[in-house]
Amino acid sequence: MTISVILTLFIGFAGGLAAGSGFVAFLTVLGIIPRLTQLTKTMKMIHYYEIAVITGALAGGFISLNNYTMHLNPLILIPIGLASGVFIGLLAAALTEVLNVFPILAKRIGIEGQIVVLIMAIVFGKIFGSLFHWLYLVYQ
Repeated sequence: MTISVILTLFIGFAGGLAAGSGFVAFLTVLGIIPRLTQLTKTMKMIHYYEIAVITGALAGGFISLNNYTMHLNPLILIPIGLASGVFIGLLAAALTEVLNVFPILAKRIGIEGQIVVLIMAIVFGKIFGSLFHWLYLVYQ
């Protein structure tokens, strides 16, 4: 019994260490946070971005390990969801900017001069997919 508990603790710690190291390596090697501050022209606030990422990772880890739910008014959840979506969108934009995803994809599918059309297709696909998920799948 004791050995299985110790083994479970060791495996859980090792898995968390590996996932955390991968996350830090992802952010560091690709330079996501500095690029995000360049895109938003908020270089003076880079420490706040770093604190936000660390706090979010810790809060996400805590919430995922515990069965924690927040009972909030739906009107309060609207700005929280909007802010979360904006942050994820900016993070994704910084990542695609660093990796030059859109120019490579446009070249591969043969629409090099119409990158705006490609971006709008992705944006509208994300919007309609999210609406379908929340309106059709969640509220059934």
